[in-house]
Amino acid sequence: MKRADFRFFHRLRVRWAEVDMQKIVFNAHYLMYFDTAIADYWRALALPYEESMQQLDGDLYVVKATVEFHASARVDDQIEVAMQCSRIGTSSMTFTGAIFRGEEHLISGELVYVFADPATQTSRPVPQALRDTVLGYEAGEAMVTIQVGHWSELGDDARRIRTAVFVEEQRIPKDLESDAADLTAVHAVAYNRLGRPVATGRFVPHEPGVVKVGRLAVHRVLRGGHLGRQVLQALSDAARDAGEREVMLHAQRSAVGFYERLGYLARGASFEEAGIEHLEMFKPLT
Repeated sequence: MKRADFRFFHRLRVRWAEVDMQKIVFNAHYLMYFDTAIADYWRALALPYEESMQQLDGDLYVVKATVEFHASARVDDQIEVAMQCSRIGTSSMTFTGAIFRGEEHLISGELVYVFADPATQTSRPVPQALRDTVLGYEAGEAMVTIQVGHWSELGDDARRIRTAVFVEEQRIPKDLESDAADLTAVHAVAYNRLGRPVATGRFVPHEPGVVKVGRLAVHRVLRGGHLGRQVLQALSDAARDAGEREVMLHAQRSAVGFYERLGYLARGASFEEAGIEHLEMFKPLT
C-alpha cells in the first residue's frame, strides 16, 4: 500500500505511554490508532457519529480486526493513519488501513463492521444514504452543501446549530443569542449528505461597504474539519457579490488564530461581549 492509495489521513504523535519494554509501540495500540482514525473518518464525512447512526436507525459493530506488522513506531514518532472504505457489502463495511512514518509503511490493518439493530445487534442492510456518503467521499466528492439565504428559508436549521453551540455549550443567555437582525441578515447553513445542518453563520450591514459576520457556529463533534472556513467563505462570496468591500467580525479570543489563518487582521483592543473576551477583526474583499 502507498500513501497515494488513500484520501483520508489521521495524524498523531506516539506517546510515551504507548511504548513497551522494547521501546517500540505495544502491538495492541495499533488497533487503537486505527479505531481513533475511524472516528476522525466520520468527521471527514461531516457525520456526527451518534446522531447520524440514530438517524439511520442502526449502528456499526466490529466483527473482525486484523493487524499486519512491517516495522515499528517509536516514542515521539509523528505518524499518519490512513483509512479507506474498501468494500461495502449488503450489511458489512470493510475499512483498509495503513500507518505511515513519512513515506515508510509501518503497519497494515483491516476492520470489518456490520450495520445492525442496536437493540438486538442483528444485521441490517447498510442504508443507501450511508453507502452513498462513503462512496462519494472515497470518490473525492464534497461532503457538505452550503445554502445561502434568508431567515425564512434557513432560520430553523440555523437556530438548531446556534442553540446547541451558544446556549447549551457556551451558556450564553438565549435572549442574547437571537436578535431582530436575524430577520434581515444573510444566512449560510452547511448540510451534510444526510441533510442535517452542521454549521451556520450570518452577516448584517455594519456601515456603507462593510458587513459584519457573526453567529458562526459549527457542530461540536465536527470542529477542525474546515466547516467554519467553508461557511465563512460562502458568506464572504455573497458579500462580495453584493458589492461590499470588507467583512468584519467580533472573534472570540479562542478563535483568533482560526481567523488569522484565513487572512483576517486584528483591529483595536479586546473587549467583553456576552461574558466572553472578543477582538474585532476584518478582511478586505477587494
